[in-house]
Amino acid sequence: MSRMPRLAPATLFGQTVLILLAGLVFSALLGISILAFNQATVVREMGAFAATQRIVNLARLIDDVPADWGGRLVRAASGETLQITLSTHRPSWAKIRATGAGARTIHAFLARQLPPNLTNSLHVTVGTASLRALTAPHGMMAMMHQPSLRGMPMMDRSGMPGMMAGRRMRAAVRLPSGPWVTFAVVLPPSGFGLSWPFLIALVAMGMIVVPASVWAVRRVTAPLRTLAEAAERLGRDVAAPPLAEIGSTETRQAAHAFNLMQARLRQLVESRTRMLAALSHDLRTPLTLLQLRVEDVQEVEERERMVAAIASMNQMIEATLAFARDDAAVEPLRRIDLAALLVAIVDDLADAGLNVAMAPAAPVTMSCQPVALRRAFVNLLDNAVKYGGSADVAIASDRHTVTVTIDDHGPGIPAAELSKVFEPFYRIEESRSRETGGSGLGLAIALAVVEAHGGTIQLANRSSGGLSVRVTLPR
Repeated sequence: MSRMPRLAPATLFGQTVLILLAGLVFSALLGISILAFNQATVVREMGAFAATQRIVNLARLIDDVPADWGGRLVRAASGETLQITLSTHRPSWAKIRATGAGARTIHAFLARQLPPNLTNSLHVTVGTASLRALTAPHGMMAMMHQPSLRGMPMMDRSGMPGMMAGRRMRAAVRLPSGPWVTFAVVLPPSGFGLSWPFLIALVAMGMIVVPASVWAVRRVTAPLRTLAEAAERLGRDVAAPPLAEIGSTETRQAAHAFNLMQARLRQLVESRTRMLAALSHDLRTPLTLLQLRVEDVQEVEERERMVAAIASMNQMIEATLAFARDDAAVEPLRRIDLAALLVAIVDDLADAGLNVAMAPAAPVTMSCQPVALRRAFVNLLDNAVKYGGSADVAIASDRHTVTVTIDDHGPGIPAAELSKVFEPFYRIEESRSRETGGSGLGLAIALAVVEAHGGTIQLANRSSGGLSVRVTLPR
């Protein structure tokens, strides 16, 4: 089943950068919202103040002039920005003192400014204005060009700062002479407003903050990458150079702890090697004495069995020491042609009379420990010939890995035994004869070498018969 694609980056660097950028975008949007809301509030308040101040001035003027002048004054003062009408009856909409959003505030302001003889009959309502009133050539835009409101953001043909809904305010007062005066004006829009300078400043801030965030995250995550590379080197070579203890306090502490761990591992390996060397010396001495005493045994058949047992013990001791030496050996990495190394191994085994063949292959260069890798492949090929009768070798590669396949034509290995044959000293039941011999360390040594190179070994029974060994190594 195919895996679902990851939406979030897999690396710590990518995840941290994503979190920082998400926080930056969220904070920027929140700041834009707060600024636009405050800006719209200022526009509304200033627009409402200008409109109510005009209504107060005109109401006082109409109240002060003679009655026959009122009609001419109303006609002269009316226009697109402010419509004034005189009627003998109260407007139908003026049923309560103040209705609509903000109407009570405007009513209170007008009541404080108007004479007491006009305040008692004051009615105010605020509602939504039509789009035509907002976009009229001499309507709301003309009103906003007044000196008191100049510079406030409004909707224009370019779409900056965007579509916003306007409001219409209506106020009505009854004059002492009897007629009602009605004022109708479109207030500034109540939506958010933005400006090009603000957007340019926001983009400039992003161009500064984003590279700075990427640099800071890369600086923080770089020590982790260095530590991972050092851990990989330690897996291949316990005597690899220690980490430089530089950087921040936490980085120096991590590097110091890693260097201590590496020193302890190296000391442990060296102590084990010295112990095995001393053990081999102590074991060889009594074996040598036994071999000398065996020569005095008169019965030929019994003497041969005893000599064979001593030889088997010597072989096991040598294999154990070789396994320990190879596990602790410090061989430098070199770039070689792995295909040429396999050809040389196959030729040597073929010259020794073993049934080994290799398919033609192009050169495959990689970094490795040639001596250790040679021993691993010799053990695998020798195992294939010993238990399968023959060995066919093939090599394939891509940009990142090299795969070596060794096929034999033997009986294969029971499925239950496939995961156990790499254990030291483990041999399947069929191999416990003197003809096949073996100490049970060949595959264990091969696995240790391949894993030290960062590779893997897989065993599988072939459908046509025999065992297939698949060795995968990083290039």
